[in-house]
Amino acid sequence: MSVRSIRLAIACLAAAAVALAAASSALANDTKSSNWAGYAVHRSGVKFKKVSGTWKLPAASCTPGSPTFSSTWVGLGGFSGNSNALEQIGSEADCKTSGRMATSVWYELVPAPSHTIRMKVHPGDTIRATVTVVGKTTTVSLDDLTRHTSYTKTATLSHVDVSSADWIVEAPSQCRGASFCRVLPLANFGSATFTRARAVTTTGHRGSISNRKWETTRITLASSGQHFVDSSDSATVAQASVSPLAAAGGAFTVTYSASTSEPTPPTTQNPPPTTTNPTPGAGDLARRAPNIAQGPSRASHPALINASR
Repeated sequence: MSVRSIRLAIACLAAAAVALAAASSALANDTKSSNWAGYAVHRSGVKFKKVSGTWKLPAASCTPGSPTFSSTWVGLGGFSGNSNALEQIGSEADCKTSGRMATSVWYELVPAPSHTIRMKVHPGDTIRATVTVVGKTTTVSLDDLTRHTSYTKTATLSHVDVSSADWIVEAPSQCRGASFCRVLPLANFGSATFTRARAVTTTGHRGSISNRKWETTRITLASSGQHFVDSSDSATVAQASVSPLAAAGGAFTVTYSASTSEPTPPTTQNPPPTTTNPTPGAGDLARRAPNIAQGPSRASHPALINASR
């Protein structure tokens, strides 16, 4: 879903541009989100027990006076419109108000708060992450293959979501309460490339993102994606595009871009609190479900859980 001072939350990965052979993007549905960019796999009746992927931690481009945030992660759950859980682990590259970049790694087992992992990471490090769920037992692991360091956490949860597997670059959200969030400015992470993206179902079927056992959705981060925000401080809205799949469906690239178009008017699931909106602080930043708008009849994404960073 890391931001303990200004709530540097959620990470991003800007992997160096890699020439990837064209692949079977025709198998993917396309949709838009206000905070997710990447791929999710899902199918009615299919449940997942493992997701994994590899990326390089990016060097975010920062400007003094403009705090921005980005996260890169793999996870299970959170994609469905009625999801109320998400198991994830990843890295982040954020920009502080001073213009200094901060990188970290974290895990989050929504609805529990996220946790910063005490592991030193630096831009360019190769990160490998895995989430495994067996019954209610969840194991998240992260390896810095460059520095030969690793972290593993196992927990028994009261509720899990294994209806999807996700490989995502995200703009984190600032939340107050269980149903009021706004998406924070996305850091300029350049480009981020996932490789070795794999998922395993509870029946033992293994495959890449494009495997025909499940449906594949490509998610573009754009202002026209469904929002759960209460305000927007700038007319410049960052976006992130997602490449077709490559390497037999196991690799793709997410690319940052800045847009000068006016942001979509904000919406909320419930009326906003009457208190003024604070700047992001400890406990305010959270990873959020994708808020995907898959059509005009789709309701607002209900999976808004106060998982603070």
